[in-house]
Amino acid sequence: MTYTSKERFLRYVQIDTQANPYSDTVPSTAKQLNLSKLLSEELTQMGVQNELTEHGYVYARIPSNTTKSDVPSIFFCSHVDTAYDCSGTDVKPIVHTDYQGQDIVLPDDPEQVISQDKFPELKNKLGQDIITASGLTLLGADDKSGVACIMDAVYQLVHNPDIKHGEVNVLFTTDEEIGRGVKYVDIAKIGADFGYTLDSGDVGHFEYENFSADGAILKIKGVSAHPGYAKGKMEHASRIAADILSQLPKDHLSPESTEGKEGFIHPNKIEGMLEDASIEFIIRSFETEKLAEYEAIIENTTKKVLENYPGSSYTFEVYEQYRNMKDVVDQHMYIVDTAIQAMKNANIDPYVSAIRGGTDGSVLSHKGLPCPNLFSGQHGIHSKLEWTTVQDMQKATDTVLEIIKLVEAK
Repeated sequence: MTYTSKERFLRYVQIDTQANPYSDTVPSTAKQLNLSKLLSEELTQMGVQNELTEHGYVYARIPSNTTKSDVPSIFFCSHVDTAYDCSGTDVKPIVHTDYQGQDIVLPDDPEQVISQDKFPELKNKLGQDIITASGLTLLGADDKSGVACIMDAVYQLVHNPDIKHGEVNVLFTTDEEIGRGVKYVDIAKIGADFGYTLDSGDVGHFEYENFSADGAILKIKGVSAHPGYAKGKMEHASRIAADILSQLPKDHLSPESTEGKEGFIHPNKIEGMLEDASIEFIIRSFETEKLAEYEAIIENTTKKVLENYPGSSYTFEVYEQYRNMKDVVDQHMYIVDTAIQAMKNANIDPYVSAIRGGTDGSVLSHKGLPCPNLFSGQHGIHSKLEWTTVQDMQKATDTVLEIIKLVEAK
C-alpha cells in the first residue's frame, strides 16, 4: 500500500484557511475556498465524482463495487478551516524523522518547545516521524490531518479495486472552528446512512458523546447621569455586569474548575459603557436538561444583583448551539461497534471518551445522520505547539478502510 497522507498533509497545511468568527460571509474567509478547490480538483483527477458548493463544502461519492445489494451507504467528514486562536498564515511544516525522545525546538521561535513534559504521549512516538510548524503559526493538524487521511483512503479505494465496499461518501466542510461547519449542509446530498468525522486526537481515540451547548446574551440597561452630579442617580451598566459576574460560581460550573463530564457557565465576551452593557455566555453540559438549570443560575443572579439597582433592567436571550450526539448514536450502537472492531483489526487499542466540546458530527447526528468522531492524530491544537505524526495519520487511514470493509462484510 502506497500511503499519500503525508504528502497531502504537507501540501494542505501550507494553504491558509483560518476562519473568522466576526465575519458574516459564508465561508467566513474566502481563503478557505482555496483548499476546497484543491480537494475538488484532486478528487476529479482520481476520477471521483464530486461537487464544490458556494459555501466551500465538497461532496464526493465513490459508487459501490460489491455485488451485495444491502450494504449501507457511509460517509467520512473533516473540516478545512483552522482556528482563529493562532495564525495560520505562511505555515512552514517540518518533518522530524525517527523521533528519539528529544525536545523539539521550533526554529523560527526557539522559545516554542515540544517536549515530553508538555506532551507525555510523545513517549509512545519513538521512531515515528513527527510533523510540526516552525514556531510562528499553528500547524493545522486540526483538521487537515483528517482531510489528508480521508483523501488517502479515497486514493486507496480508487487504486485498489480488490477492496470491496458499498457506496462511500465524503464531506469536507468550512467554518467548523467557529461553530458553523454544517449549517448549510444538504443532508440529501451526502446520501448516506451514517458516518464518522475524523477530528479527534491521539491514535485510538474515539468519541460518540459531547457537550450539549447553548449560547446566551445578557443585556443590561443602566441609568445614565453626569458623573459630577451622579450621587443617588447613576446606575452604571458595566458595574452591574461586573457584579453579576462576581457572583456567578467560581469553584464549580466554570471552565477553570471543571473536567470530565462536568458542565460549566462561561462568559466569553463582555462589552460595556455607562448606560448599556452585555455579556455573551456559552453554556455546556453533557446532560441536555441541565442547560436550563445553568441558564436559570445566570438569570436568578442577575435579578438578585438588580435589586440594588432599581432603575435598571435586563434582557436574557438563549439560543441553541448543538446537542450531545450520544442522544442519537445510542440508538445505533452498531456504528460504535464497527469503529472499535476496525481499530482492533488495524492493531490499534481503542480509547473511548467524551468530547468537552462539539464537532460537525454532533450537529449531523441531530440532523438525522449518526456521526461519531474518530482520531486523526492531532496534538497541541490551536497553538504553535501543534503536531502530528506520519504514522498516526496512516493508522487513521487504515481505520477508515477497515470500517469500509466491515460495513461491506456485514
